[in-house]
Amino acid sequence: QVQVVESGGGLVQAGGSLRLSCAASGRTFTTYAMGWFRQAPGKEREFVARVTWIGAYTYADSVKGRFTISRDNAKNTAYLQMNNLKPEDTAVYFCAVASRIVPGFNKISDYDFWGQGTQVTVSS
Repeated sequence: QVQVVESGGGLVQAGGSLRLSCAASGRTFTTYAMGWFRQAPGKEREFVARVTWIGAYTYADSVKGRFTISRDNAKNTAYLQMNNLKPEDTAVYFCAVASRIVPGFNKISDYDFWGQGTQVTVSS
């Protein structure tokens, strides 16, 4: 059994910042990537950012220059620093863990374990 737990969401004004955390625990496995996705009301879940076990980063175009993903391999923990938040960033943010090596690590199907999500609300 693998548990993925997010924390750090909340309500912030436009231009503000939030830092999300994601901790994976449970049975022993190799975490090849940790990613963040988000889902706004009435929209499909979309890729936000990911970091691989060798430290390769990828970001969605909509968050480049504003969001930064980082990872602590020893703790199996990932972070998403979100700066200059915009109302369109409002969504439930999900952390995901990949236990397989796949190209890209930027699709929902690339990930095996998911957290319950944390709400991020940006007011204008």
